[in-house]
Amino acid sequence: MSEVTYPDYEILAARFRPIFNQIAEGAVAREHQRTLADEPIRWLKQAGFGTLRIPVDQGGLGASLPQLFQLLTELAEADSNLPQALRAHFAFVEDRLNQPDSEGRRQWFSRFADGELVGSGWSEIGNLKLGEIKTRVSPGENGWRLNGEKFYSTGTLYADWIDVFAKRTDNDRDVIALVSTHQPAVQRDDDWDGFGQRLTGSGTTRFNEAEVEQAHVYDFSERFRYQTAFYQHVLLATLAGIGRAVSRDAAQGVAARKRIYSHGNAPLVKQDVQVLQVVGQIDSWAWAVESAVQRAGHSLQRAFDVEHQGGSEEAIQQANVQAELEAAKAQVIATELIPRAATELFNALGASDTRVSKALDRHWRNARTVASHNPVIYKIRNVGDWAVNGREPTFIWQIGNGE
Repeated sequence: MSEVTYPDYEILAARFRPIFNQIAEGAVAREHQRTLADEPIRWLKQAGFGTLRIPVDQGGLGASLPQLFQLLTELAEADSNLPQALRAHFAFVEDRLNQPDSEGRRQWFSRFADGELVGSGWSEIGNLKLGEIKTRVSPGENGWRLNGEKFYSTGTLYADWIDVFAKRTDNDRDVIALVSTHQPAVQRDDDWDGFGQRLTGSGTTRFNEAEVEQAHVYDFSERFRYQTAFYQHVLLATLAGIGRAVSRDAAQGVAARKRIYSHGNAPLVKQDVQVLQVVGQIDSWAWAVESAVQRAGHSLQRAFDVEHQGGSEEAIQQANVQAELEAAKAQVIATELIPRAATELFNALGASDTRVSKALDRHWRNARTVASHNPVIYKIRNVGDWAVNGREPTFIWQIGNGE
């Protein structure tokens, strides 16, 4: 099998950086007004951002996994809501990339080249037993019918399709159903009330006899193997981008600050060695997190390559274990350092920078919200259990009420 050639990163990034700058200019206003990022999403769609992983000969940009996550980091620096909003889209694209070539796969890639996006419909809340899923998809003569309710429907308010985790009524198997949002039977509510990541397009989604095309129900057991690490990597890239934004705002704030304290160390804040130390610490933390995320991204690429280059089952499993462990290690670093950097930011600035008009608190709120996904304490345990006992990490997990 011939080696895949990926585009030059700087050329690829140059396509999107003007859009990222435009997105960043409106980030504070959107935060203040709680305005959904419909316009920034439209800019990204028009520029082909949703096709990053799709091969060039099938209408995409042909990016590698490390390139994808580096671009998501740059996007998160502009507005951390957007990479998370696109998380389900890139995961579904990745799943299709890991399936055999087919007319159905080519149709999906064509839709994405036209700018269509996928949102998420996996999590359910309420009185559910551990692992229980109440959303059901029922087979019919001309397709399927989907019924149920999802929360944390990230990206769904921006999406044309929803990747829904459900059970079949005929055989009780877990499946993924791709349902079009362009039908009255799909109701999307903007009721996500978290204190951070407020514009990710998450909330409640209801399906009332929603139509699903015959070919758009996929057995969950066939999903790509490194999906858990992939989903985590989007969150890691988001945290890395928040770190970059905190570092940027610290440096710019100190450079522009005129007010000083009588017991400070210099006539200008930008010359105060203690303040410079704070900025240097923040910048170093952000760099460490981004470096960890980039390294972990290469292990994910390895998992993709081994499978697509005909590796043995043992080699494939080893690559997937390594990808999951490195994602976990990067998560440990990112969830510790980025919220800390977002707090330390205010030691470099002053009380005036706590004003709501500056919205600098959004960095901590967003970082803490992202860091609360996929509990890091269990990831740390997995890393230690592998190091001590050689026990493989958890790849697929469930949530619900206990006994």
